[in-house]
Amino acid sequence: MLLLAIFGSPRKKGNTELMMDSFIDGALSAANIELKKIYITDLKISGCQNCGYCDEHGVCVQKDDMENVYPLLESAERIVVASPIFFYGLSGQLKLLVDRSQALYAQKYKKRADSLAPSTDAGRKGFFLCAGATKGKRLFDCPILTVRYFFDAIDVEYGGELCFRQIDEKEAILRHPTALEECTKAGAAFVAQDG
Repeated sequence: MLLLAIFGSPRKKGNTELMMDSFIDGALSAANIELKKIYITDLKISGCQNCGYCDEHGVCVQKDDMENVYPLLESAERIVVASPIFFYGLSGQLKLLVDRSQALYAQKYKKRADSLAPSTDAGRKGFFLCAGATKGKRLFDCPILTVRYFFDAIDVEYGGELCFRQIDEKEAILRHPTALEECTKAGAAFVAQDG
């Protein structure tokens, strides 16, 4: 099983990376998986230009690091995404990746229109990890909805989320009484799920 871990924070060794590391530890302890990591801060990704090229051709016209990301998004049986909250949304860097996944969405419908087989296998699942500084009641509404639609666009079933409020300064998650343990347990359960 291929587990793709997308580290969506521009800050290395921050709270969402610690959450992701615990999630991965749980996954590795529970199943025989192949792990691929994407650190969004290491990628050069341009924004979607809304040019319509992918609608017509099923691929993005832009040539950047997304060319290496697309095959992973298409082949991973499990995908976990971690992001901090920026203005009640995903990090801007991660949102670029999500927006550019429009090409995979367009490809899916182009293949259907051309009567070709679906581009992905059934049974793929995704999970979302998130931390935000405030205690706002609707703090996670927008990023959860965005990640749900991102997964839907790439034919991945939404498998849940873990979100923690009032996590701001670097390594604040370490002071949360249960967060990392919850992430470890979630990672183990996530890869143990049947397709």
